Order: sequence, then structure tokens, then C-alpha cells
Amino acid sequence: MLETIKNVIIGSMKNRDKIIIRTSIIGIMANCLLALFKAIVGTISGSIAIVLDAVNNLSDAFSSVITIIGTKLAGKAPDKKHPMGHGRVEYISSALISMVVLYAGITSFIESVKEIVHPVTPEYTSFGLIIVAVAVVVKIVLGTYVKKTGEEVNSGSLIASGEDAKLDSIISASTLVAAGIFIVWGISLEAWLGAIISIIIIKAGYDMLSDTVSHILGERVGAELSHDIKRTVSQFPEVHGAYDLTLHSYGPDRYVGSIHIEVPEDMTIARLDQLEREITHEVYSKHGVMLESVGIYSRNANDTKAGKLRNDIANYARRIEYVKQIHGFYYDELSNRVSFDLVIDFAAGDIKRVFADAVKKLEEKYPDIVFDINMDIDLSD
Repeated sequence: MLETIKNVIIGSMKNRDKIIIRTSIIGIMANCLLALFKAIVGTISGSIAIVLDAVNNLSDAFSSVITIIGTKLAGKAPDKKHPMGHGRVEYISSALISMVVLYAGITSFIESVKEIVHPVTPEYTSFGLIIVAVAVVVKIVLGTYVKKTGEEVNSGSLIASGEDAKLDSIISASTLVAAGIFIVWGISLEAWLGAIISIIIIKAGYDMLSDTVSHILGERVGAELSHDIKRTVSQFPEVHGAYDLTLHSYGPDRYVGSIHIEVPEDMTIARLDQLEREITHEVYSKHGVMLESVGIYSRNANDTKAGKLRNDIANYARRIEYVKQIHGFYYDELSNRVSFDLVIDFAAGDIKRVFADAVKKLEEKYPDIVFDINMDIDLSD
């Protein structure tokens, strides 16, 4: 059954790759045609804005080529050196596209400044302006289509390309505005508008790159996915709590991770083994996430001395500022020792200090108990 689920997910990933490649090819064709027409019009009219816009279209076509190559490489089967596959290549391709956008913005800004210092009077034609107007419409439609498709298949490269295309439409629109001002009042502002738009492009490229680098560094799992997985795990009757969900991303929608569960202290090894298998299967089936391990916390019964002590300590600990929760609680009555994990909110700033203060307060509140407390990380919601 698990193998069948894997095959379904692999088939879905292959279909995703086809969608990304098809969308990128459409982008390449559209951008190459726009670049050709704009280069001709810009050269004839002497408009640096239109020429730069043509170069920007070529950079967009190049971005689509990077997306195709990245998708192909990311889709390679796992091997001995990369047993988790090559999905993270998509993050690299997104970073490259962001750098292309940055380069285009910086180049455009430099050329615009040169034009401000050494102005050249443009010669607009009706045909040229019509071409630019058509380019605005095409870029808006193309950008919307590419970005929407990217969001549907969770492709950072497509989303970046779509956003870039929309920015290009703003550049082309600014050229039309500059042309209208020049024709009516004889004032040439296209170099100034080009500089302003270039700054907007540079900012967008920086934001795209920052977002991609954040993915590469490793981000906190999304709250919705975290809650869904924990709900799935907690639906099993023997599971009294799901904690410490850790997910490692090996590309968009490719997660491998682990989780801890609290189960009754008298559960047999045979049932525990079966439960772990059932949880792994259910999470993979519903969420496409492979849990490589399911850690176990033994839970004392509520009506025992240990259970009552757990509830009392948990209620007290939660009243301490920045303490999010305690879990993995266990009480050894013979040694009068209590052990559990204490989760500190990242908002605390100095987490180690807050943890030390919390431990001190617990020891003062329960002087007869020997505490063995582990400072846990706030990994997921």
C-alpha cells in the first residue's frame, strides 16, 4: 500500500514538472518575440527605455531557461550521493533568477543615470508606441499566468518569473507615459522614470533572493501543515499528544521528518511497533510527508500520583512568561525525579536565561522533587 502511495506522489511530481516546463517554454517564446520587436522599435526611435526593455525581455527568457534546467535537474532520481533526491536544485534556480532580476535592475539604473547626465532626444512613432502598448498587455497576461501556475504547483522559479514579468509591464507602461509627456509638452522624462522603475526592480530582486535564501537555510514548517499532521497523528486513540514535529525540506513539497508522541506507559512493544507503522503510513498517505522516526514519550495515567503531579506542574509552568508548553513528562516515584521537555517561545529573546529562570521557579515551587528538565526548541506550531 505504501509503495502505491509513493507511486501516486511520484506521478504527481512528474506532472508538476511538465506543467513548469510547458509554462516556461511559453514564457521563452513570448519574451523572445517581444525582445525582437522592442529592439527594432527602440533602435529606430532612439529610445533607451525601449532598448533596455528589450534587453530585459531577453533576461526573462533566460530566466525561463534556468527554470527548465532547474526543474529537469530537480527531477533526477535519488542516487548514492544524494539519497533524498535533487529537489533543492529548485531553490538554486530561484536564486539565480532573482540574481538575473537584480542584474537587470542595476543595469537599467546605470543606463538611466547615463541618459540623465547625457540626454538624447527620442523620436517616437505611432507604430513603436503601439508595439510597447501591446507589450504591456502581453506582459500583464503572461506574468499573471506564470505566477498563478507557479503558486498552483508551488514552484518558486515560476513565481519569481511571473513577478518579474509584471514588473516588466510597469517598465513598458512608464515608457508610454514618458512618450505621452514628451509628445504633449516636449519634456523628456523617460530616463528619470527608468531610474525610478529600476530601483523598484532592484528591490523586488532583493526580496526574491532573500526569500529563496531563507528556504535554503531552512524555515519553520508552515502552521497549517504542522497542525494538519499533528491532528492526523493525534486521531489515534492511544496517542495523548504529538510534539517536536521536525520537517526537513528537500525541495518544494518534499518533506522528511520526525515526531514524538505520548502513549500510555503500559502499552506493549508489539502494539507500539504497529502504532508507529500506522502513523507513518497515515501521514504519508494524507500529507505526502515521510516520517523517518516516531519518538516515544511514556505518559502516566491521569488518576495516579504521577498523573496528578504532571497536571499540577504543567499548569504552573504555563503561567511562567514565555513558557509555551511542557511535554514528555515522566515521574519516577522511587527516586522522586521528574523529567520533561520545556519549550520556550522564541519571542523571549534570551532563551537560555528564560529557561534558567523557569527551572529555578519550578525548583522553588516543588523543593522536594528532583527535576531533570530539557530545554526544547519551539520547532513547530
